[in-house]
Amino acid sequence: MVNQVTIAEQGPVFSEIVQGYWRLADWQMTPQERLSFLKQHVELGITTVDHADIYGQYMCESLFGEALALDPSVRQHLQIVTKCDIQLCGDAFPHRQINHYDTGRAHILQSVDNSLMRLGIDEIDVLLIHRPDALMNADEVADVFAALHQAGKVKHFGVSNFSPSQFALLQSRLDKPLVTNQVEINPLNIEVAHDGTLDQMQMLRTRPMAWSCLGGGAIFSGDSEQARRVRQTLADIGQEVGAQSLDQVIYAWVRRLPALPIPILGSGKIERVKAAVAALEIELSREQWYRIWVASKGHSVP
Repeated sequence: MVNQVTIAEQGPVFSEIVQGYWRLADWQMTPQERLSFLKQHVELGITTVDHADIYGQYMCESLFGEALALDPSVRQHLQIVTKCDIQLCGDAFPHRQINHYDTGRAHILQSVDNSLMRLGIDEIDVLLIHRPDALMNADEVADVFAALHQAGKVKHFGVSNFSPSQFALLQSRLDKPLVTNQVEINPLNIEVAHDGTLDQMQMLRTRPMAWSCLGGGAIFSGDSEQARRVRQTLADIGQEVGAQSLDQVIYAWVRRLPALPIPILGSGKIERVKAAVAALEIELSREQWYRIWVASKGHSVP
């Protein structure tokens, strides 16, 4: 069973694993099948779900909301995270010439209203700024966050893919702490462990959310020297710790970081979700963790 944890000193309670829904449009499920999958992972204790307005070309929130509408009582068991600020080109937005970011007041307000409508809910538990915007005015974002909280539309706020300085800039304008920074963490990309991002999270006692823990599948099928080294090392350590799959070793490796990242799952197959839950029982030694680090870097520690 997955435990519930407080992700920041004044922040919300999340499940120790988050179910990601960015591929929901690819799962080819009926609304009832989506609802069944949702209920199954909630029964395992995975009550936090991760969305963004743009996922599935702006379709995934609606697909999730369609399933949730079949049994609205499930909402009371969920913590719903979604994101905004990426503006994608596409048939729905023929006036846009390029993909870009927008942290302006009007766009954030409209994005939140759109997400509430698509999800079929009254309040978002956590809203994240999806990507750092070079044109972000921190005072403007702080004002719109305050307005959304006052209106009862968003409980908590955070960011995604922010550097420590970008995080600190926005935090400097807010009365309430940002509750997370959602960043990429996997054995092929561990830069946030060295660029100050995870140091900042640990300093603030704020737990990051970890996306792409499995490296988008590259760990399992990539032909690079790095991927082959990592794959073999994961298999060796998996035998040592009794893991059933490479996935489980990866989740244990991510969770071993002292900032206590919360992994986001990407699979719509309940058996893989159950395997990820079982990974909570796996603990890696420091040496095992660094063997994976060395395999990724291709050299020993300095």
